[in-house]
Amino acid sequence: MARIAGVNIPSGKRVVIALQYIHGIGSNFAHKIVEQNNIDASRRVNELSDAEVMAIRETIDREYRVEGDLRRETSMNVKRLMDLGCYRGLRHRRSLPVRGQRTHTNARTRKGPAKAIAGKKK
Repeated sequence: MARIAGVNIPSGKRVVIALQYIHGIGSNFAHKIVEQNNIDASRRVNELSDAEVMAIRETIDREYRVEGDLRRETSMNVKRLMDLGCYRGLRHRRSLPVRGQRTHTNARTRKGPAKAIAGKKK
């Protein structure tokens, strides 16, 4: 099992799919990383040599912001919005949808389970 950017990559999967287990690397970036290192996309992680794994690790460290750094940056951006007191920051603070979705109905994931209101039924 290879370890890249502090994440154990599953060894039985294809390289492109396994790289997506790293926070901050999606399908697009995974394909680019594989192309940069001249690795066949259909190969499995357990078929890679140590040198190839090292090359992938170095490419990710050099060119991409992943895992802890990315999570920290994202949380700092949200914190900045909340400190500014802008509309998006207020929505984050109240844990409501930030991007203009309706909340009269729906938005249950963001708002949490429904709370019963006494005397609502007529």
